[in-house]
Amino acid sequence: MTGRKPLVMITGASAGIGQETARVFSAAGYPLLLIARRSELIEAMALPNMLAVAADVRDYDALASAIRQGEARFGPVDCLINNAGVSRLARLDEQDPAQWRDLVDINCLGVLNGMHAVAPGMKERRCGTIVNVSSIAGRKVYPHHDVYGGTKHFVHAVSEGMRQTMSSYRVRVMVISPGVAKSEIDKTITHQDAYDFWDSGRKQLDGGLDANDIARTMLFAYELPQDVNLQEMTITHTGQEF
Repeated sequence: MTGRKPLVMITGASAGIGQETARVFSAAGYPLLLIARRSELIEAMALPNMLAVAADVRDYDALASAIRQGEARFGPVDCLINNAGVSRLARLDEQDPAQWRDLVDINCLGVLNGMHAVAPGMKERRCGTIVNVSSIAGRKVYPHHDVYGGTKHFVHAVSEGMRQTMSSYRVRVMVISPGVAKSEIDKTITHQDAYDFWDSGRKQLDGGLDANDIARTMLFAYELPQDVNLQEMTITHTGQEF
């Protein structure tokens, strides 16, 4: 373990922002605990010093088990990147209520589970960083973002509450809010009107932010001194007016 960089845990690591974040942190020399329901997609990346675990962020026990496995191999989790999420864009009055549960359970409960699972160890060590991946929709309200936007406002609120709680333990809590980005989150949009709205914005921006830029921003924030907490980051394509 001597000289090895600390363990970074990333949820939703099988695609999009999560996958690119894994590549960026791996290139910087960090061992990785990568969580996704599709672990075979993680394993296909074949990154060095990586443990891929199939787990659903809605399942607290599964996350806790994954952490035990990762820490047994690489040492304590020093950074959690709570990235797993779904979009499910639609107007509330037109949306299947079952999709609300999906949004709340993954985007909200999943974030809570991740933070709760790593918090005790970070408090004990008086060191650690939690990065919650939100969205610009957590600060602004857009059409077809009724429930999705609500879940991302939740992420902002709970991140600030947790930041206050953990600050006395020298543990950093950050939230990053990407704008329109090149990711696979569009695959979870099932309402055509909502997809058309989202797609029109993407086309105005040549597809939006590159996931690599979002990942490098998180790496930059994490590698700041532990006494420096970049609490909130909003990152958009320069051309994103909305």
